[in-house]
Amino acid sequence: MTVPPYHWWRTVFYLIPAISLYTLVLGASSIVSSVVDRRGRFAHACARAWSWLILKTTRVRVTVEGLDRVVPGTTYVFVGNHQSHYDTPVVFSSLPFQLRIIAKESLARFPILGWHLKRGGHLFVDRTHPDRVGILNRWRALVSSGLSLVIYAEGTRSPDGRVARFKAGSFLLAIQAGLPVVPMAIVGTRNIMPKGRLRTEPGHAVLVIHDPIEPPAIAAPTVRDAKAFADRVHAIVEATVVARREALGLDRPT
Repeated sequence: MTVPPYHWWRTVFYLIPAISLYTLVLGASSIVSSVVDRRGRFAHACARAWSWLILKTTRVRVTVEGLDRVVPGTTYVFVGNHQSHYDTPVVFSSLPFQLRIIAKESLARFPILGWHLKRGGHLFVDRTHPDRVGILNRWRALVSSGLSLVIYAEGTRSPDGRVARFKAGSFLLAIQAGLPVVPMAIVGTRNIMPKGRLRTEPGHAVLVIHDPIEPPAIAAPTVRDAKAFADRVHAIVEATVVARREALGLDRPT
């Protein structure tokens, strides 16, 4: 019989219980705080603390490049690649913005985590019957609330480390809402915990923030316009991921 490696035991008997505890305590705190903090500011602080604790517990070191390219307090749509469950802790712990994510509607019913997301002002989408007008109105309202969005435009975690083509839907909304898009490249998280593996390892993650890109000024944008915008952002992210991967020896595709 093959004996599971050390990091499997460490993940199952130490990291999962620890992260579950962080989720329970901080998730409950954020839910309680939402009674008086309807804007979700404290809930976001809980999410940042949760992210920092996960990275610290797993012994993940994060290097951030390009923060000087964005202005705190400005509303952006941060669009990045998706390599691992660890992408979100890296992003939330690193970006000095009030961040919200877009999640599928079913996640809102998930105990603690779903309740925290719903009460914290994150956006939920019914992928079967999306309310496009309602979604667009919520995107436009981000500016008055001082919030920014985080989107993993591939739609799912990469199974092999490569950056898949970005889906156009979010880019169409960005054009319609007139919100600047910030390409961000995440490198190294796949080495920490790739898709489909119940094991995490200490490691080094790199988050590269690029210059914001203003959406094209189009009164009635089409899907073709959105795909062109998506491809432009994808090219920036993919080139950065490939370059950093080669330079650091991290996150090689399989």
